[in-house]
Amino acid sequence: MARERESVCRLCRREGMKLYLKGARCFTERCAIERRNFPPGQHGQSRRVKLTAYGQQLREKQKVKRAYGLLERQFRNYFEKAESSKGPTGENLIVTLERRLDNAVYRMGLGSSRAQARQFVSHGHLRVNGRNVNVPSFLVSVGDEITLRDKMRENAMVMQARDVSQSQSVAPWLEIDRENHRAKVVALPKREDVQSPAINEQLIVELYSK
Repeated sequence: MARERESVCRLCRREGMKLYLKGARCFTERCAIERRNFPPGQHGQSRRVKLTAYGQQLREKQKVKRAYGLLERQFRNYFEKAESSKGPTGENLIVTLERRLDNAVYRMGLGSSRAQARQFVSHGHLRVNGRNVNVPSFLVSVGDEITLRDKMRENAMVMQARDVSQSQSVAPWLEIDRENHRAKVVALPKREDVQSPAINEQLIVELYSK
């Protein structure tokens, strides 16, 4: 499975905000943003560059791509599909990213980060409508029921993720049963449901429309 191999804390520092890539650590004082809130690198603390319009668009694209754990070609493919669908392109893009199975598992609170949720899916620990699904990019639909395999319910990482999720807002498009480690998709996600990270999708549309 292709993935970013750079330190994820450096990614948050580069974007200047928490992308919640490290799970529980992001909610503690050990978070890199709390300790070193400046860009990584030798000159990160001293250099302050004023971004051009293109720079702002690029940073917004990088922020969303990194938050959802995608590579460049994957993200571009999602944009092209969003562009060819009915409705606002930016909104279509964000809604499609939210519908990914790894993101749904993260929103359920079964993974403390999207990367951990993706690993659970890839290792075959999740079922959709009773069927094993090990493809993180699988798009969930209304009526789908997502469940965790019985042997993983007492897993230490799952228990920790559930504790972390208690302090997070619940995705309104999911009906979550935390005790039984299951959730049902009761509606398609809406743009206003996505509050973290703060996204200006119009900048991404402008970037790819050049």
